[in-house]
Amino acid sequence: MPRPLVAVPLTAALIGALTAGCSSSDQPQDELMLTDNPVAATAAHSPAAAKPPAGTVLPLADPVTAVATSGRVLTVASGADLRLYDLDKLDQAPRSLTLPGPAETLTPAGDGGPLLAAVPSGVVRVSLPGGALEESTVSGTPASAAAYQGGTLVALREQRGVAVLDGGQVRRVISGGLLSADQVFTAGSGAAVLDRLRNAVFQLDVGGGTVGQGLRAGAGATNGVVDRYGRVLVTDTRGGALLAFSLDPLLLRQRYPVPGAPYAIAYDPKRDLAWVTLTETNEVVGYAVGGGEPVERYRFPTVAQPNSVAVDPVDGRVVVASGVGGGVQVVLP
Repeated sequence: MPRPLVAVPLTAALIGALTAGCSSSDQPQDELMLTDNPVAATAAHSPAAAKPPAGTVLPLADPVTAVATSGRVLTVASGADLRLYDLDKLDQAPRSLTLPGPAETLTPAGDGGPLLAAVPSGVVRVSLPGGALEESTVSGTPASAAAYQGGTLVALREQRGVAVLDGGQVRRVISGGLLSADQVFTAGSGAAVLDRLRNAVFQLDVGGGTVGQGLRAGAGATNGVVDRYGRVLVTDTRGGALLAFSLDPLLLRQRYPVPGAPYAIAYDPKRDLAWVTLTETNEVVGYAVGGGEPVERYRFPTVAQPNSVAVDPVDGRVVVASGVGGGVQVVLP
C-alpha cells in the first residue's frame, strides 16, 4: 500500500541559510551540501529480471540514453543515433537519423512540436515527423534543454550555468552558486535548474539573469519533470522518494516514499500520472499526482535497467527503454 505523505514546511531560518549558500564560493558550505566531496547520484544497478516485461518489447541491442514522444512519433536515442517510430505503426521499422554527438536528453518543445536534443556541442532541434535537424552551438557541456517564452534554456553542466538562447544564439549565461547544471525546467514564466552535485533545485530569474533561492532535493536527486500545475516532480534516487516543488515561491510541497531507487520520470498531463522507473527492481510505477498526495495506480515489470521513460498523452501508453540493450518496452495501462 502507498505510504503516507510527508509534508515539508520551510522555515524562515532555512530560507536565510539557503539564500546565503547561493552566494558562496564554488564549494559552498551550507545546508544544501551533504558532503564536502559531492558525487552526483546515478541509476542503481538492476538485478537480473525476475519477471518478463509487460506489454510489447521492440528489440534494440544498443543501450538507450533517452526517449520521448511528441505528436505521433516515438523517438529513441542511442548515443548519436536517433530512431523515429510511428506510434500508430510500431510494427514497422523506424526511421534513422544521426545527431552531431550522443544525446543525453530529449525534451519536447511543446505539444506535438519538435524535440530538443542536448548533445556535447550544443542543442539540436529535431522537427517531427519530418526529422529535419537544426543545431545551435553551445559550449559548456549541454545536459538538457527546455523551451522558454519563444526561446530555449540550456543546462550547462561543466560551465555550471544555464544558457539563454534566442533565435538559436546564446544571449547570456546565468550562473552563480551552482556546482553542476544538470536539468532545466520551465513552467509559464517560471524556471528552475537541478544541480545533482549540490543536490538541490534552484530558482532562475531569467529576466534578471541570476540564480535564485535553492532547496535541497532529498539525498540524491537525478531527474525531474514539470506537471500541469507548474510543479517540478523530482526523483530522489538515493533517498527513495518522489519530491514535488512549487516554483513561485520555491517550496518543497511533497515528499513521498518510493522504494526501489526511483530514477527516470515522465508525466501524463491528461491523466495526471507520473511514471517513475525503479532500477533496483526493474519496474515502472504510475502515480496519480492530482490530489493531496501521490497514489499508486499501476505497477509493471520492465526491461532490464529501465533508465528512460516517456508517455504518449493521447492514449496513455508508457514507453520504457533499457540502458543495457534490453530493448524498448511499450505498455498500455
